[in-house]
Amino acid sequence: FQHFALFPWKTVMGNILYGLEEQKIEKEKRLEIARKYIDQVKLTGFEDSYPNQLSGGMKQRVAIARTLAFDPEVLLMDEPFGALDAQTRQLLQRELMEIWQKKKPTVFFVTHNVREATAMADTVFEISARPGRIKRRVAVSVPRPRRETDARLIGIQQRILESLEEEVAKVVRSEMDEKYVLPSRRRLAPADRNLGSNI
Repeated sequence: FQHFALFPWKTVMGNILYGLEEQKIEKEKRLEIARKYIDQVKLTGFEDSYPNQLSGGMKQRVAIARTLAFDPEVLLMDEPFGALDAQTRQLLQRELMEIWQKKKPTVFFVTHNVREATAMADTVFEISARPGRIKRRVAVSVPRPRRETDARLIGIQQRILESLEEEVAKVVRSEMDEKYVLPSRRRLAPADRNLGSNI
């Protein structure tokens, strides 16, 4: 979830153990699983801390560890990094990718951030404005690890953003009851020619 959904009266360890206790897993095995995922999300030393003693990024790590402790085949992640600052968001993206590489569960990751989507996903599904439907499927075939500055990645992001502009225009027109027209796109010239033509 975007807002962690931790039990405030339980410690980091208690939050991660909760689902395992509900599954009636034997105590020693539960503790072993919980410690493993606390270590994986880099929270060793914070086992006895409560959510109100943690930063937003640390809370989200607890939520991720709690989910991974179930050893799920499918992860549903609804804007899990949306409430975090840019640096923490980037750090958690990297950490999630490291964890994912180990078991490669299927992950459905909802985000409004095109850069985040293309950095993490194998496939991006664009959703249309109301009613929400899959508008387009975009394969992200850039090999991992991906660099933000990779021209192929930037090209994919640009195409997605251009496609989504039409959906933004639809929302503006419906909410403001106006004849909204997309501003004409001004593309930057390649760096090797027409220097300064877009200034």
